[in-house]
Amino acid sequence: MMARPNLTFDNRKQLGGWGEKLAADYLLGLGWLIVERNWRCSVGEADLVCLEPGPGELPAGVIVEVKCRSGTGFGDPLEAITYAKQCRLRQLATCWRRASAPALSELRVDAVGILKLPGAAPLIRHVRGVA
Repeated sequence: MMARPNLTFDNRKQLGGWGEKLAADYLLGLGWLIVERNWRCSVGEADLVCLEPGPGELPAGVIVEVKCRSGTGFGDPLEAITYAKQCRLRQLATCWRRASAPALSELRVDAVGILKLPGAAPLIRHVRGVA
């Protein structure tokens, strides 16, 4: 059995970047296409903008908010997505669609929460349609 590397992070930004990469790898593993990372507009920033293949010809557009924590002292990572954040994410989705104008079957906001406890494999939780 191989030992897992003990990942430590100097700051929240480093942890967040690691979490976004892990979330992107997870979504790619589901067959999704990552079309934007850290997409910005006047409303704010979308961590990941993805296309999810669907049963029809058109993919679903998905704005993905990634929350990553190294402990549970402040609760589950997804608890950080407040009502105000949900409203901002919906606005971001609308801004992205206007700027990109792709043909989509739907446009939604998902969240990926990642909990990385010391000595344990990361726990990834994907919630569809959070906003």
